[in-house]
Amino acid sequence: MKHGKRYREALKLIEHNKQYDPEEAIKLVKATGKAKFDETVELSVRLGVDPRHADQQVRGTVVLPHGTGKTMRVLVFAKGEKAAEAKAAGADYVGEAELAEKIKNENWFDFDVAVATPDMMSVVGRIGRILGPKGLMPNPKAGTVTTDVAKAIEEIKAGKVEYRVDKTAICHVPIGKESFTEEQLNENMEALMGAIIRAKPTAAKGTYIRSLYLASTMGPGIRVNPMKF
Repeated sequence: MKHGKRYREALKLIEHNKQYDPEEAIKLVKATGKAKFDETVELSVRLGVDPRHADQQVRGTVVLPHGTGKTMRVLVFAKGEKAAEAKAAGADYVGEAELAEKIKNENWFDFDVAVATPDMMSVVGRIGRILGPKGLMPNPKAGTVTTDVAKAIEEIKAGKVEYRVDKTAICHVPIGKESFTEEQLNENMEALMGAIIRAKPTAAKGTYIRSLYLASTMGPGIRVNPMKF
């Protein structure tokens, strides 16, 4: 893959085989972020688990102290009192079957997170094959299937992120924007790593945190010393 001049210049600032302390890595990710937009900073965590086994799945949520820097658009599937609660809590879209039909028929995805009350899952289930591949399917483990819609909306708007291992046992999670201060990024990273460590499955054997990489949207990956966590 051919990289541009900015990327190649940024790569010169990094020692390829070095494992940087978190504070050093954050300094570098800010120094190597050269795009003309406010890049997202993402942490990739490779875990010592086998995602093929149900008892070694790692999935959960954490509210980052300083949010992600992104304004989250929340869609809520609810009716009656719960719909009113969702609107009062600041949901961007609230509805029932008509929203599911809009998604299905119009390929409409002007939202970042979908929340549903349990009684609406029969409606949401009809579009599960559409929402699932996009990571938008409401799920109890992610706190997006709930009767407390107001709390769910509040946490999402405050910067709640989901971490989840993919089939290669890696979690890719945004921890902020390049415009964040070093302290904000560091505190967000610590909050995320604390949650992932607490979520360690009892069935996981050997080294749990195998490797960590920090990178901005257009920047190179920077290896972080996992022993610091």
